[in-house]
Amino acid sequence: MKSFTKESYEETQIRSFLIFHKTEKDWEDDIAWYESEGLNFKEICKNSLEDNRTDLLKFLPAYFHPYIQNGTLKSEFPSEELRKMADQWLLEYDERVKAKGIAYRNYYNSIKSLLPENVIQLYEKSLHDAQITSIEQPLKDTFIMTLDCRGGYHYLTDIRITFTGVQNIQPTNLSVGSGWLYDEVYLTDTGFELHVLLDGPLMEFTISAENVNIEVIS
Repeated sequence: MKSFTKESYEETQIRSFLIFHKTEKDWEDDIAWYESEGLNFKEICKNSLEDNRTDLLKFLPAYFHPYIQNGTLKSEFPSEELRKMADQWLLEYDERVKAKGIAYRNYYNSIKSLLPENVIQLYEKSLHDAQITSIEQPLKDTFIMTLDCRGGYHYLTDIRITFTGVQNIQPTNLSVGSGWLYDEVYLTDTGFELHVLLDGPLMEFTISAENVNIEVIS
């Protein structure tokens, strides 16, 4: 059921390539603004496409590939045909993401009463945009992360998260400095399993434990 995977995040990033200017005047105004700043708008678009070529070819259907291969997907004002194809893909993509979100929300609501209170707090007080500042594993079944939440939505200071009764950690080589993007929690026979998508580098992190303690560091 995992919604926040490395692959899903990469697909989200290429979504922006199918959002076009509404009118030709908007397109021309944007080009003019970039030129006033000494920048070449079309060249920037082509370079961005080139940087994302692999993912664009991976996630977009074959009928988009000619526009990717010749570099015109975002460097030219879109034809009506391209705009219609993009609108259809965006509609289907957004519906797919919404359905995944609803499915997980229904699942979470069904297990919430069975989760420890601290696990509920961990999930519901989002750590999005928090940064990992230290990692420790003083005991085999204890895992500690310190996070700077000043750029996030909750806490707005440093916090220490201590997972207890740890049964599994994957992968074990987390990087200090990684950013917390999204997470999901699942019920297990012995506690819970937390899935986290991290950035810097982009990776999926999973930890299974019995409980967790969240400490605000003043």
